[in-house]
Amino acid sequence: MPRKIRELIADLEAAGFTNRGVKGSHHNFTHPRVTKPVAISGKLEDDARQSQETAVKRVIEESQL
Repeated sequence: MPRKIRELIADLEAAGFTNRGVKGSHHNFTHPRVTKPVAISGKLEDDARQSQETAVKRVIEESQL
């Protein structure tokens, strides 16, 4: 079963990412150690796409280097 958008956002916040605002359905997050911001699109209750889960995993790993 796919995870929800709210779970991806919780993972980002737990890893130290800061929500720099929401524009439409895009939640934008930044981290001091990550060069590019990450945007998660969709409503909080929507199922996350595989590409979103992969992107979140990648930036969390990058922030821990």
